[in-house]
Amino acid sequence: MTESSLRTVLKVVAFSGSARPDGNTAILVKTVFAELEKEGVLTELVQLAGRPIHGCRACFKCFERKDGRCACTDDMVNDCIIKMQEADGIILASPTYFADATPEIMALAGRAWMTALANDHMFRRKAGAAVVAVRRGGAIHAFDSLNHFFTISQMVVVGSNYWNMGIGREKGDVEKDQEGLKSMKTLGSNMAWLLQKLRG
Repeated sequence: MTESSLRTVLKVVAFSGSARPDGNTAILVKTVFAELEKEGVLTELVQLAGRPIHGCRACFKCFERKDGRCACTDDMVNDCIIKMQEADGIILASPTYFADATPEIMALAGRAWMTALANDHMFRRKAGAAVVAVRRGGAIHAFDSLNHFFTISQMVVVGSNYWNMGIGREKGDVEKDQEGLKSMKTLGSNMAWLLQKLRG
């Protein structure tokens, strides 16, 4: 039996790639979390701010070791991979930098995916969702970039009533975006429903 099947409580872990802790990206994630928590889902937010992460170095040692870990141990990626393994759902969240997700969140996604691939697709059939904060343009590209992680990992992507994005520049500005907040609430509700169905 897997660790998740032994747990009676569902769990979602989110990773925020924002350089600003507790900024708009975190606010959007916490809005999703509020809906999940209403349904008894445990939540955890991991903020990557101030914690440098590098990309995959193509050493392919994860395929040799097959221990569910990235061979590079000089940053926090393995801690994140463990949290992904233990969770039933994964959220990748990012502000929009240069019309894309941040390099840190993409580095995490790339290395986590490579490790999962080397270990029998260990994120397969977990629920996944992307969340994006944006000042003005580029959010759809960032949203698509994050979703690549879920689809190539054989995960089930959760949707909302609109693209999972909130508009704002300064900290707290997304709280003025009522449509964006509604999308986050719907996303949380849909994710809770899906997790319960997947658990059976």
